[in-house]
Amino acid sequence: MKINENGFREYDARWIFEKEIDIEGIINLGKGLGTQIIIHTKKNNPRVIVGHDYRSYSEKIKKALIEGLISTGCNIEDIGLSLSPMVYFAQFNLNSDAIAMVTASHNENGWTGVKMGIKKGLTHTPEEMSELKDITLNNKFKTGVGNIKKINNFKNVYIQDLIKKNKINKKIKAVVACGNGTAGVFAPDILEGIGCEVIKLDCELDWSFPKYNPNPEDLKMLHAISKVVKDNNADIGFGFDGDGDRCGVIDDQGNEIFSDKTGLLIARNLSKNHKNSKFVVDVKSTSLFANDKVLENNKCKTIYWKTGHSHIKRKVNIEKALAGFEKSGHFFFNQPIGYGYDDGINSAIQVCHLLINQNKRMSEITKELPITYQTPTMAPFCKDEEKYLVVDSIVEEIKNLKQKNIKVDGQSITKILTVNGVRFSLEDGSWGLIRASSNKPSLVVVAESTTSDKRKKKIFEFIDNLLQKTGKIGEYDQKI
Repeated sequence: MKINENGFREYDARWIFEKEIDIEGIINLGKGLGTQIIIHTKKNNPRVIVGHDYRSYSEKIKKALIEGLISTGCNIEDIGLSLSPMVYFAQFNLNSDAIAMVTASHNENGWTGVKMGIKKGLTHTPEEMSELKDITLNNKFKTGVGNIKKINNFKNVYIQDLIKKNKINKKIKAVVACGNGTAGVFAPDILEGIGCEVIKLDCELDWSFPKYNPNPEDLKMLHAISKVVKDNNADIGFGFDGDGDRCGVIDDQGNEIFSDKTGLLIARNLSKNHKNSKFVVDVKSTSLFANDKVLENNKCKTIYWKTGHSHIKRKVNIEKALAGFEKSGHFFFNQPIGYGYDDGINSAIQVCHLLINQNKRMSEITKELPITYQTPTMAPFCKDEEKYLVVDSIVEEIKNLKQKNIKVDGQSITKILTVNGVRFSLEDGSWGLIRASSNKPSLVVVAESTTSDKRKKKIFEFIDNLLQKTGKIGEYDQKI
């Protein structure tokens, strides 16, 4: 039996299949999760919705996970090939006690994992992940007799739920790119169903991901969408990740819009009809949310919080916020727009509503935002067992530099936010971020300047110098 303890991550579980976890390990994970669900729900036979993504080995892994769950007494309802948001939706629609989605999201082929949750619309907290790790690695399993039943055609229930609430009255020509991931069998049908003219890009299912990983932060994917938008004179381009909970956006001129800015545009649009609302954004997001005039005029408040779909989802729930936005493309819509969880296709639908309400081109709407200069999200390699210690040392270093008034491109560090790694702000509102990745052996680096592209690069150089001095950093996945 093989199960690497580092696979129990901050709010979900991810391993390289067979190298870090084998089938016996997956069965034990199912036993651990089943035990945890029984403890939390205080039910001997809780109902658990299970789905899987389109990787070649995902169905095999799902069967092993289900075997473990059933052995504890869980009653399984298998909804088959799914997106993560379809599994979250099923918990509401079928009123189950918990969910488990077999997916490694946008991680490279070879990875597997599970996203799981007990309370409706929420996924595991770090505390719940620690508990699951303890139960699983120490074999603290309950035993019982569970069963399994297949729920056929649930895909259509999910698709129709999104279509019927979101019909549009004006044709939008949309490029829909799925990177050969699972969203390919959902997103085109839903967007066509609401009234879009859809141009498909890489929507055929191919678990080998022949062109690039389905990741809307991946510049290769964004550039491919951009070309098809321009070639077809489309109104908008949407890129979905492997399990359909994230969405990236390309405007009508082929320009990528970082997801935090897309989030701000959606928040502005929603704030007109939902005054006094709260929005939650992650620490990787643009500083523009903090002083946005449209949000201020509509008496809306923005809260910066920890990066990670589970953290933002939970904060949206606790704060009763209208929506939450992550720079990675996870958007969370609470009632009346959604159920609080992240759904990339619903995010694309909200962009369609934005286009129709504003009656302008996406490039025109984007130009209404103040200009800032942003890096993409960059991830330098750092071992799982070292990454949090490296970040702790960087936090102390930056606090020390602020105290000594050491300047970055002639600017003093005015504010330090340590809710998730360290985000330091400069006098002009520019900022940089270093944090540990929640789901990979890497750090996360982002910078934004309100002033110039040169300052953005200087902030990145400042961060990179601090990281290189630690001696613990490897190659970046992408770099400016």
